[in-house]
Amino acid sequence: MTLAPDQIVVPAPVGCTDRPVLHQRGQHEVFCGLTGIMWLHRKIQDAFFLIVGSRTCAHLMQSAAGVMIFAEPRFGTAIMEERDLAGIADMNDELDAVVEKLLKRRPEIRLLFLVGSCPSEVIKLDLSRAAERLALRHNPDVRILNYSGSGIETTFTQGEDACLAALAPSLPAEPETAPATLMVVGALADVVEDQFARIFEQLGIGPVRFLPARLADDMPPVGPNTFALLAQPFLTDTARALEERGATILQAPFPLGAQGTTAWLKVAADAFGISDETFEAATAAPRARAERAVALHKPGLEGKSVFFFPDSQLEIPLARFLHQELAMELTEVGMPYLNKTIMAPDMNALPDHIQVSEGQDVDEQLDRCRAIRPDITVCGLGLANPLEVEGMTTKWSIELVFTPIQGYEQAGDLAELFARPLNRRTRLEV
Repeated sequence: MTLAPDQIVVPAPVGCTDRPVLHQRGQHEVFCGLTGIMWLHRKIQDAFFLIVGSRTCAHLMQSAAGVMIFAEPRFGTAIMEERDLAGIADMNDELDAVVEKLLKRRPEIRLLFLVGSCPSEVIKLDLSRAAERLALRHNPDVRILNYSGSGIETTFTQGEDACLAALAPSLPAEPETAPATLMVVGALADVVEDQFARIFEQLGIGPVRFLPARLADDMPPVGPNTFALLAQPFLTDTARALEERGATILQAPFPLGAQGTTAWLKVAADAFGISDETFEAATAAPRARAERAVALHKPGLEGKSVFFFPDSQLEIPLARFLHQELAMELTEVGMPYLNKTIMAPDMNALPDHIQVSEGQDVDEQLDRCRAIRPDITVCGLGLANPLEVEGMTTKWSIELVFTPIQGYEQAGDLAELFARPLNRRTRLEV
């Protein structure tokens, strides 16, 4: 993946930001962006994600979601047959018929995403034009947007970035005379969102809105007086789209652990002129709970080495948490792609001797990991089992995306996710 010029702005040399990044361009092992639908379809309660793809894509999504017996999920696949790709059938007519059938069956849908499983050149269909055509037909009852979840063009969590970036241009416009507002950007578990909303209210910051909202008609407005605070580190395109709408992106560490959450909240508090006394009063109690919860797991993790394969884009914020709050030893921290502007606050807190890598050449990275023999390796499912067979302890990176880990109340749970595989291996060795 080639980084755009505005993605490689290097801040002042602090932490590991001045250390050369190892750029890898080889075979990589990651899920495709379609898997982001797994949490997005639960977050936006009246949205539907219609994947335009093959039976392979349908099987992938069914496997990723598990078997849903009691509820019909709000995603599906418009399966392309050989006759579609061969041009025997008109793909636009076929898609229109599928959408008509879907909306009649699910009249509660207010927002429909057409998600390409492959580039337009492969599926022989321009989904952006199809979305525009269908939007005119079904407006105002249903808003119809499109984005790509192609594994050729996106990795794992980039699916959420593509989705929110597609949503950003259609957000309501905030008047230029409106007071300053805070937009928290990135899909969070509802319980985490509620916790943050309570803290912001105690700080006196408001109104605070979240993107994505839980309902399509509640998406937040954006304008020149909007401060956007990223809650997820993989939202490069979304941040750019919000800036184009006039929003100011607040640069902050990501809210993982007690220190990360405090620093994240402090950036918002400073932007809104909140006094140190008010900030301390609102955050002291939950911060103390988080510190106690993390401390319970520190004896088993302190001094242990950790190696990150590139997968979820959470790697640098997680590395900061493990180093800063659990005193773990970092070896290599791999990222699918690196936006130093967004990552700078977390990178500044990393030691200057670690190796940060961007992209992947899986064979070479496996060789480095085997040579280091870290105490714990964070990687995708495809690498975890082979490494376990070789006697190495692994942590599935996908679990760190599906589990609520942001905020004070989840800090202990985040530490436990890393303590658990080490505890399991200790029990097995007895």
